[in-house]
Amino acid sequence: MTSHRLNMGGLIDRARPLSFTFDGRMYTGFQGDTLASALLANGVRILGRSFKYHRPRSVWGAWFDDPNAIFDVTLNGRNLSNCLATTTPLERGMEARSVNAYPSANFDIKGGLDLFHRWLSAGFYYKTFMWPNWHLFEPTIRKMAGLGILDRNVLDNYSSDQVHDTCDVLVVGGGAAGLATAREAAETGQDVVVVDDHREMGGGLYRTGTIEGETPRDWVATQIAAIQAAGGRVLVSTTAFGVYDHRLVGLAQDRGFAKPVRLIRMRAARIVMATGALDRPITFANNDRPGVMSLDGATEFLGRYGVLVGQNIAVLSNNSFGDPAAEQLRAAGANITRLNPEIGELSAIGGKRLRGVEVAGQHYAADTILTSGGMTPVVHLWRHAGGKLDWSDEKQTFVPGKAPDCMTAVGAANGIFDMIAALDGARIAGRGDPTSEVSVSSYKITPLWPEPGSTGRQWIDFQHDVTLKDIELAARENYVSVEHLKRYTTLGMASDQGKTSNIAGLAAMATLQGQTIPETGTTTFRPPFVPVPFGIYRGHHARQLFHPPKRLPLEMAHRELDAALGEYGGWLRPGWYGSGTAASIIRDEVLMARGSGAILDATPLGKIEVMGPDAEAFVNFIYYNTIKTLKTGAIRYGFMLTEQGVVYDDGVIARLGDNRFVISCSSSHVDGVSMSAEAWRQDGNDPDRIFVHDTTQNWATVTVTGPMARQVLEALELDVDLSAEIFSHMTFRDTSYEGEPLRIARVSFTGDVSFELSIRPSKVRALWEALNEAGKPLGVGPLGVEALSILRAEKGYLIIGKDTDGETMPHDLGFSIPRLKKSAAFVGDRSLHTDVANDPDRRQFVGLSVTAALKPLPTGAHIVTEGDKPKSIGIVTSSYDSPTLGRPIALGLLERGADRHGETVRIWHFGESVEAIVCAPCFYDPDGVRLNA
Repeated sequence: MTSHRLNMGGLIDRARPLSFTFDGRMYTGFQGDTLASALLANGVRILGRSFKYHRPRSVWGAWFDDPNAIFDVTLNGRNLSNCLATTTPLERGMEARSVNAYPSANFDIKGGLDLFHRWLSAGFYYKTFMWPNWHLFEPTIRKMAGLGILDRNVLDNYSSDQVHDTCDVLVVGGGAAGLATAREAAETGQDVVVVDDHREMGGGLYRTGTIEGETPRDWVATQIAAIQAAGGRVLVSTTAFGVYDHRLVGLAQDRGFAKPVRLIRMRAARIVMATGALDRPITFANNDRPGVMSLDGATEFLGRYGVLVGQNIAVLSNNSFGDPAAEQLRAAGANITRLNPEIGELSAIGGKRLRGVEVAGQHYAADTILTSGGMTPVVHLWRHAGGKLDWSDEKQTFVPGKAPDCMTAVGAANGIFDMIAALDGARIAGRGDPTSEVSVSSYKITPLWPEPGSTGRQWIDFQHDVTLKDIELAARENYVSVEHLKRYTTLGMASDQGKTSNIAGLAAMATLQGQTIPETGTTTFRPPFVPVPFGIYRGHHARQLFHPPKRLPLEMAHRELDAALGEYGGWLRPGWYGSGTAASIIRDEVLMARGSGAILDATPLGKIEVMGPDAEAFVNFIYYNTIKTLKTGAIRYGFMLTEQGVVYDDGVIARLGDNRFVISCSSSHVDGVSMSAEAWRQDGNDPDRIFVHDTTQNWATVTVTGPMARQVLEALELDVDLSAEIFSHMTFRDTSYEGEPLRIARVSFTGDVSFELSIRPSKVRALWEALNEAGKPLGVGPLGVEALSILRAEKGYLIIGKDTDGETMPHDLGFSIPRLKKSAAFVGDRSLHTDVANDPDRRQFVGLSVTAALKPLPTGAHIVTEGDKPKSIGIVTSSYDSPTLGRPIALGLLERGADRHGETVRIWHFGESVEAIVCAPCFYDPDGVRLNA
């Protein structure tokens, strides 16, 4: 008898049997099992094959530390690749297949590769397949590489929820230390969330007899009840897979096999890492044979699943956890042989079936070998957050050192392996007390590391077949950096991420270099800590949610006015108001705006604040125009360029104070401008002296424009002098409306006098209704985006991305002075002086005039040369029938356009051509009389 299920014990529900298959054979487990525990309960030892040599593999650990048992699993027609058997909960009807094995894990025809291991050492592919040409071998090598088979069928309705959440204290890990921390924090009034990746909290407690006078199950239930009673939240089946900037922790919440995993983006004021510790392997000859397992994992299988992993067990341990674990297994009915791994060379005896272990020439019969080479704290999240590691000679492992911002480690994750000390320290951490944890430890360990030059094949990385000899070879070939060692040998890659192999590999390299382990260093820990589905990053970005439109605070008010809503620049905005023919309604709105005035919702305009001691120099750098001369209370129009000198956005920038500015960019570019500003803030600047905040969602904006705009505003009785002499164009005022802060800017996108009023979104409806009520007697009403587009084209105001292309530079639009005279550096400055930028045939912004008898020019039509073989020299970018002028107008880009005013050009579109006259882009009020009224 080898592994088997006991008649009692574990957290499984023995009243609920579950049938499943593995490599085509039927087995039975219970509710609460994992695939690995169910197979071990059925006596199945060989669960997989190694990556390179296809050697038979059993499980090593009981949870995410197992590198061996990886399955492709199908359930109800839904397939997932590369499922870790030790963490995949068993469900009825599962069909599991081992990866990297054909036809099965027990018999794999590629197992013969192991006979050629002498020629397949680390890095052999770099040396072997260079002649005559790597590409001759590449297809076969790529076909053999990798684990699992990718199912090309897309899972229906697999769309992950993405939740944003916050808390005062996030506790990662639901073991003894984690639960004690969470309870203490919750009972002191803090908002607490505790997460654990198991279905049942408790961590390694089920390997113990009692805790604080209770059974592990009762103690865990008591802690959870207390946490919830104090208002804390408990999330099971939830993995903290990464810590990112600004205390963002990525949580993946499992909701069942092949069901979309929920992504929780948790931002916590304080993060407590209670992730526990892992037992590490002991390196000896043939230590990868099926039946060689982690001692810690064996007691976990016993405590959680009621599975005894072997009958005749040899226990090899160099630390004080060995004896208690051996006694626990003996009490469960196993025959235990306790061996000292330090007295001589070790070797596992057997092939697919383990027969025993040899220690210093002495043979001991065993069907299972359990090893414990020492505890290694799980510090991945600590390193993700930028925490440092210290080497502990006492514990022979790396432990958390200098802490990252607002992060604390408790319990075994902090190298505290004694239960009482761990609980005391955890409760101190829960209260937020700066007092350090008790450092007294009864944990003892004797150093036991791989010895280079030893006989036999000794495995360091079970998954990738990295042996001690491979590390010796890497050292001989001068791969002495741990990062180079990792890449040359594939040590600790893929799902292992160094959990089981890292310390042993570092120890071997340290010995070979004559250094200590801390002098050798560690590899870089990167998220995710464990594999997570790509789907959680994708989320709902599909179909209508691929680019969901942003909503206006005034949406319901627009609907009540019978607005035709459409997507404009990423926002759902009114195209026009009222029922009837769209063209006639839009025409009437244009004439209303020019004749009396109009009111429009301009909320989508960007409001990105830049502040700080270096704000002035910063905005002067990111803008093409000179901003440092802008006075407080004034506004300036300008461009933002790419590094290639291409116009990315136009807009206005207002100066609120000496060190504070507001960038009002176009509505479709808010996200891009914000990200660009943030990127430049972090590049070559002191980020503590410049701060960029996108406050677009904090303000709602209503614009009143037209000849009667001032009279409409006067009806609100604002504490502002609205006269042109006092409140001139391109300035702003701060005031209030009904007790709420109100910012008024004299900025126009129509060419008439205009006032932009910005207020808190929750108060904008009252402002909107008051303005419309005041406008009715004056013939002033709501204006949609379509009419606004005509008004701006009449004035010659361009829209970036519509009237420009990916090559348009500011001097193509008639703005040349900064390029020639601005002395300070700015984004894209060098690119404006290249040969391409100075090409005399560049396309420039122009107006195109046609007679009233013609219909509007087609947008996108080409401006072409005359002759038998016409050539495109420009394009129509905007075209409208102008109600104000009573004729069609158009804007375009034309080669040498600035020198062609008055010239007649030919417009070609789908085989038809008409003539147009090149003119200045401004068709309406070119002297700005109405604008400055």
